[in-house]
Amino acid sequence: MRFRLACAVATSMLLAGCVADDVGPINVFTPEAGRPSPAFIPDPGDDGSTVLGLAFSGGGTRAAAFSYGVLRALDDIVIDEQPRRRTLVDDIRMISGASGGAVTAAYFGYKGEDGYRDFRERFLIQNAEADLRTRLSPFNLVRAYYGGVNDRSGFAKWLNDNLFDDATFEAFAKPDRPIIWINASDIYNRTPFLFSYDTFAALCSDLDKMRLADAVAASAAVPVVFAPIVVSATSPDCGYRRPQWLSRALADHNASIRLKAYASALDSYQNADPLDYVKLLDGGLTDNLGVTGFTLERSAAGTPYGPLSPAAAVRLRTLLFIVADAGADNDVSWAKSIHGPRLSELLAVTSTTMAAAVRDEADALKLAVSQWRGELVRYRCALPTSTVAAYRGSTAGWDCRDVELVVQYLSFADLDQATQAKLNAVPTRLKLPVDQVDLTIAAGREALLVNTDITKAVAAIRARAGVTPGAQLAAAQAN
Repeated sequence: MRFRLACAVATSMLLAGCVADDVGPINVFTPEAGRPSPAFIPDPGDDGSTVLGLAFSGGGTRAAAFSYGVLRALDDIVIDEQPRRRTLVDDIRMISGASGGAVTAAYFGYKGEDGYRDFRERFLIQNAEADLRTRLSPFNLVRAYYGGVNDRSGFAKWLNDNLFDDATFEAFAKPDRPIIWINASDIYNRTPFLFSYDTFAALCSDLDKMRLADAVAASAAVPVVFAPIVVSATSPDCGYRRPQWLSRALADHNASIRLKAYASALDSYQNADPLDYVKLLDGGLTDNLGVTGFTLERSAAGTPYGPLSPAAAVRLRTLLFIVADAGADNDVSWAKSIHGPRLSELLAVTSTTMAAAVRDEADALKLAVSQWRGELVRYRCALPTSTVAAYRGSTAGWDCRDVELVVQYLSFADLDQATQAKLNAVPTRLKLPVDQVDLTIAAGREALLVNTDITKAVAAIRARAGVTPGAQLAAAQAN
C-alpha cells in the first residue's frame, strides 16, 4: 500500500512538470506608460450635496450576498423626487471591494445602477465552483505544493464567461459610474495591490485592457486553493514617471505608513532587479474590509479636499461611507475540551488574526475621515465668496461648517442572535444553497435599515430635498 501511494505521488510530481497551467501573466506591456489615476473621484450628476462610498469585505459568496443586500437596501431609500426620482444608489461615487466583496463591487461598476440587480441570478445562486478542482488527489496535492490547486482556467474563466462577458476595466469608464477599487495582495511586498491606473502605469501596462475577471479572481485567490495570479514586472522602458504623490510619500518620513508601503511597492515594479513577476493572492490577506482604495486616495491627495474635486468639496453636505463586513464568528467548541483544536479547526483559528486586522482597519478609517472633516471645514471657510458662488451657483444658504461625514460599519452583529447563528453557519464558499444566499441578502438589507446613524443621515438628506419625512424609508423597510 505504501509503495503504491509513493508511486502515485511520484508519478503526480512528474506529471506536474508536464502540465501547462494557466497562471498568467494577466497584463500586457505598452510602449508608453499608461495614464495616471484620476485626481478626483467622479463628481455626481446632481447638486453634489450627497456622496456615498462603500467598502465590501471578503468572505466568498457570503460576502457577495451581504454586500448585494446592502445595495438593494440603498436602492429602496428614495432621497429626492425632483427633478427626478433618486435613491441613495444614485449617489454612490466610490466602491472598494476585496475577495467576495470584489465580485459585487466589480459587477456594479460593470453594469451600473440600472443593470446590477440581476446579480443574484447571474452569480449568487450559481455554482462558481463548477470549474474548480476540488477533489482530494495526489495530483492536486502536488499542485497545492507548487503554489495552488486552481489556476486561471477555473474561477477566472468562470467569471469571464458567466458574469463579466469578457469586459475589461474600460467598462468602468462611463459618466454615470463610480470609481471602483479592486484589492488583491502583493505577497512579495506584503502590501495591498490596487487595480488602479497608477499601479499599472508603474508596470508599463494599460489597466483598460485588463479583464475584470482576472482582477476579481486575484482578489479572491485564497492561498493553496488558488495559485497566485501573476503580473509581469520586467520593467521595460516605457517612459514611466513617478506621480507626485509617490515621490512625496517616499521622501516624507512622516507620511502614512500604509501610503509609504504602497509607494515602495509601486517603486519596486520599476526599480527592483529581482522582481520579474508580481504574485497576487486574496485581498483579504492585507485588507479584508476593502478600504485600501479610499484610504490611499485620501493619503495621497496632498490637498484638504481630495479625493473630492474642489467644487465637489464645496457642494458637499453629507458624505456617507458604509463598510459591509460579512465576516463570521467561528465555532470554538474545542476550547471547552483539553483536546484540540484539530487541523481543520486550527486553520479556522487563523481568522482571529484577520478579525483583529479588520477592527484596526475600521478604526483607522473612522479616524482618517474624522481628521478629513476638519481639513474640509478649514478649506471651505477660507474660500472667498466669489469661489463659493462659482462652485455652488450662489452663496445662498452657504455655511462652510455645514458638512457631515458619517462612517458606519455593518456586520452580522447588527442582527438578532438567532439570525447571527444562522449567518455564522454559512461557509466561505463560491457555491451556496439558495436559502443561505437569500438569508444573507436579507441580512445585508436589514443591517443597513436598522442602523440609527444611517437613518439620521438619510432623514437630513431627504429633509433638504423636501421629501416627506419617514414615508420613503418606511417603504424601504417594508420591502
